[in-house]
Amino acid sequence: MNLIREVVQQAISTGYLTLEAEERLRFLLKGKYEQEDFEAFVALQQAAMLGQVKQESRELLAASKI
Repeated sequence: MNLIREVVQQAISTGYLTLEAEERLRFLLKGKYEQEDFEAFVALQQAAMLGQVKQESRELLAASKI
């Protein structure tokens, strides 16, 4: 996946953002990207805030605090 919107689409369709996908997004966001990619990233943030997409990193963090 070479585009932010591809990573976002995968996460939204599965309802889950893996650690690998988060790393990929960090890498892709450091470079140049199109407006459509930015809008997709914002949509992913909103989906995560609404609980529509779970983040593996947050689940691991919560589990480590138990």
